[in-house]
Amino acid sequence: MAEAEEGSGRRGKRAGTGNEEPAEAEPERDSRRRRSFQPAAESRGTTVLHETISTRPQPLPARYFDTKTTEPISFFLSGLEELLSWQPDPNDEFNVSAVPLAKRQPPLHSKRPRTLVCHDMRGGYLEDRFIQGSATRNPYVFYHWRYIDIFVYFSHHTVTIPPVCWTNAAHRNGVPMLGTFITEWMDGGKLCEAFLASGEEAYSAVSQQLARIAQHYRFDGWLINIENPLSAAAVQNLPHFLRHLTAQVHHAVPGGLVIWYDSVLQNGSLTWQNELNRQNSVFFDACDGLFTNYNWKEEHLERTRRMAGPRHTDVYVGVDVFARGDVIGGGLDTYKSLRLIRQHSLSAAIFAPGWVYEHLGEENFLHNENKFWALLAEYLHTHSICTLPLATSFSLGAGTSRFLDGKEEESGPWYNLSAQEIQPLYPEHEGRLSTSCCLQDAWCGGSSLKVHGKIPPGEDHVVTRLFSFQMPAPPKLFLTLLYKLEGPHAEELSVALELTTWDSSTCHADVTSLPEPNGRHHPRFLPKPPPGLAKLLAAYHRGSHGWTSRCYELDLQNCGLRDLSLLVSRHQPSPQDTPFTCLLGEVRVLDAASVAAASPEVQNLSASQLWWQEGPGPGLLSLSLTLRWAFPPGRGSCFRLLSQGARCRRGQTPVQFLGLAHGCLYRAVGLLVPRPEAGQSCRLELLVEPVLRDELPVDPERWGRLVLVYSEPAGGTNWDGH
Repeated sequence: MAEAEEGSGRRGKRAGTGNEEPAEAEPERDSRRRRSFQPAAESRGTTVLHETISTRPQPLPARYFDTKTTEPISFFLSGLEELLSWQPDPNDEFNVSAVPLAKRQPPLHSKRPRTLVCHDMRGGYLEDRFIQGSATRNPYVFYHWRYIDIFVYFSHHTVTIPPVCWTNAAHRNGVPMLGTFITEWMDGGKLCEAFLASGEEAYSAVSQQLARIAQHYRFDGWLINIENPLSAAAVQNLPHFLRHLTAQVHHAVPGGLVIWYDSVLQNGSLTWQNELNRQNSVFFDACDGLFTNYNWKEEHLERTRRMAGPRHTDVYVGVDVFARGDVIGGGLDTYKSLRLIRQHSLSAAIFAPGWVYEHLGEENFLHNENKFWALLAEYLHTHSICTLPLATSFSLGAGTSRFLDGKEEESGPWYNLSAQEIQPLYPEHEGRLSTSCCLQDAWCGGSSLKVHGKIPPGEDHVVTRLFSFQMPAPPKLFLTLLYKLEGPHAEELSVALELTTWDSSTCHADVTSLPEPNGRHHPRFLPKPPPGLAKLLAAYHRGSHGWTSRCYELDLQNCGLRDLSLLVSRHQPSPQDTPFTCLLGEVRVLDAASVAAASPEVQNLSASQLWWQEGPGPGLLSLSLTLRWAFPPGRGSCFRLLSQGARCRRGQTPVQFLGLAHGCLYRAVGLLVPRPEAGQSCRLELLVEPVLRDELPVDPERWGRLVLVYSEPAGGTNWDGH
C-alpha cells in the first residue's frame, strides 16, 4: 500500500483570479467568521442583503476549507488526540452526506456471497477532496455500483473519513460506504497501547468517537486495520473494543458495519493468515466480517469455509488487483481469483481496482474499466432497484464538457462524483452488443450511455437490459426516454423501452436469484403527454439538438417490476447484420400518482462568510461567500447555483452557471463583480434552482433568490488590509 501523497491543486474558472491572498488558516473559533448578513427586506420570496465591502480577513479553518481559495474540502484525522478531540463543527457541514442510502434488493444481510471494493489510490484525498468539484482532466471514477455490495475508502491516515463525494455517489446507487481506522508501524503500536492497553474507558472512548463520526457525516461504518504487533494487555482488550465499536455503530447508523482486516492474531503478533482460523476468529466473532489478506491458495478457502460455518458470506476474501505477492490472479486475470472464491461460496474484497487507471493509463480508462469489470461479471451478483422514481441521465460525475438540455453549457473538463447519477448494468453480449460511457455528447451532465451493437440476420430486434427491479408495480407508470441514433442505418431503425414483470408474490422475497419474468410489456407511446409531464416534454422539444424524446404509459395490475430494457428494432427484415449506435441521454420511470404532486420551494436563503479581494483587473472585485437555504428532505436530488450577474446600473446580464450543490449549502468562490464607485451601490443576484428526484422541472418562482447590494465604505477601501 502506498504512502499518502498530496493531491494536485484545484484549477477552476472560479477558483481564483491570480491575485488572491491566502485565507488565514486559524482553527480556533472567531465570531466574525460565522457572520451572517440578515435580510434588510424581503419581497416575493427574494432575500435582499446590504453589505459594505470589507478588507478585514475572514479566516476559515484550514481543516475544512482550502487555504488559497476557501473552497470546502474533505479531510482526515491524524492520531489519537485528533480523534478524541473531534466534535461536530458548523464549518464542516459541507462534509455531511446529503444523499440517503438508497434501498435495493437483495438487502445486504441476504446470504448470497457479496462483493466489497476497497479503493486505495496514491494515498487518497486527491482531486476527490474538493467537495464542489474540480477541473480535472481524465479523473478516476467508479461506476459499476450495480455489481458490488460495499465500498471502502482507504488511506494510511489514522482515521479516514470518506470524501463526501464518494459517499453521495455510493448512496445514490444503494451501496454502503465505509471509512478506515488504521494503525501501523511503531507509531501505530504506541497509539494502540494508549487506547487498548489502558482499559475499558479508553477503548470505549475511541469506539464512541468512531461511531459518532460515521453518524455525523452519514457514512456507514468502518474497516479496522491494526497492522502492528500488540502487547498482551492490548490484544486482550481488542475483541472487547471491536464488540463495543460494532454495537455503537449498529446503534448510531442504521445498517452500519464494522469489518476487521486480517492482521494481528489473538497472541498479539502481526502475522497475516490469508484465511479465517482459530488464531483470528475471536476478532471475526466480535464484528460484522473479516477482510482476509491476499496471498491465499484454495486450501485456505476450504478451511475458511469450514471455520465460518453459517457466516461464510461474512468472510471477504482479499484480492489485490496489483497482484503483489503470491496470488491466484490480479490485473486482467482478477477473474481467476473471483472464480475460485465463488466456488467456495465466500464473499470477495477487491482491493485497489484503480489499478486499471494507474497501470493501464488515463487516456483509455473508460474502455479498460469496462473490460476489467466485464471479465468479472460472471462472478458478480447484480442488484435491483426497489423504489421509484428512477430518473437518470447516466452522468459519471465527470466530463470534458457540461451539457444541459442537449447543449454544451460549459466547455472544459470537470469532476464531481456527487453529481454522478444512477448507473445502469453495463451488459456485454459476446461481441454483439456493448454499453459504454460517451463523453462527447450528452443530454444533461457530462456523459450519455452509448449502446453499440448489431441486429443479426433473421432477427428484427435486439434487447439490452439497463436496470433490474424488484418491487411491486404501481397501477400506472409513465416512462420517458431521450435518445439519439447514429450511423448510416439510423433511418432504418426504431428505439423503444421494454418492461418485464413477474407475479407480485415474489416482490418482497429475500431471494439470491430472480425468477424468469412472466410478463413482457411494450409501454404505450403517448403523442400528447399528461399535464404533469407537459412542461418536461416542452423543454425537450424547445432545444432537442438532435435528441428524440418519447413518453410512454403503462397500466399494470397485481405484478412486480422486473427489468427495464432498451429495444432497438429494424423496420424491414435483412439478410445482413444491421449495426447501430444509440446514445441514451435520459430515462425515467415514474409512478403516475406522484407526477401531479406540487413542487416545493426553496426557502430561507441566506449568505455568510463573505470574502472580498482585489480583482484581476481594474474596476473588478473577487467575492467568495457561503449560501444556505431550506428545502424539504428527500425531495431534491441536487441544486443548480446560478448567477444573474452583478451590475452597477440598470440592465440585464446573462445567467451564469456556478455549480451544483447536493445539500442545502454552497460556497461560491471567486465571483468577479464590478467595483462600485464612491457613493454608488451595485447589485449581485444569485439563484438556487432545485432539481427534483424525478427531475421534473420546477417553476422559477419556486427557486431561491438572493440579491446582494454592496457598496464601498465611507472613505474608500484600503486593500492592504489596514
